[in-house]
Amino acid sequence: MASLNKVMLIGNIGNAPECRTMPNSDPVAHFRLATSEGWTDRTTRERKEHTEWHSIVCYRQQADFVRDYLGKGRQVYIEGHLRTRKWTDSQGIERYSTEIRAEVVQPLGARPEGSAGGSRPDQDQAHAPHSSGALPPDGDDDLPY
Repeated sequence: MASLNKVMLIGNIGNAPECRTMPNSDPVAHFRLATSEGWTDRTTRERKEHTEWHSIVCYRQQADFVRDYLGKGRQVYIEGHLRTRKWTDSQGIERYSTEIRAEVVQPLGARPEGSAGGSRPDQDQAHAPHSSGALPPDGDDDLPY
């Protein structure tokens, strides 16, 4: 039986991306993405909104692109897959984190005023890397965030 693990999101970056280097010297970037949905309550006619926060992780070319060109508030399209990691916190308690491993990070719209990232708007499309290929083996993803 076939299976599918695919995530596609459009949202806004909620924090300045955190960038690190893995032991094998590959770059990795982590940031939070906010997606929102709105509706009108049928009984009160009040407008309601719910924001969901997603943990996004990018490797290699995608990480370099996020570090160099994207910042807090930027609207982006993310395509990737879900990965749940198990890790032990500083008190020795086992924790689980579900994150989205981004394979495509595409900026949308104009860059917000005062946002991080040094690109010109016309550079965003030309420099946005697409699918970066294979992801690191399970042994390389023991980053505790």
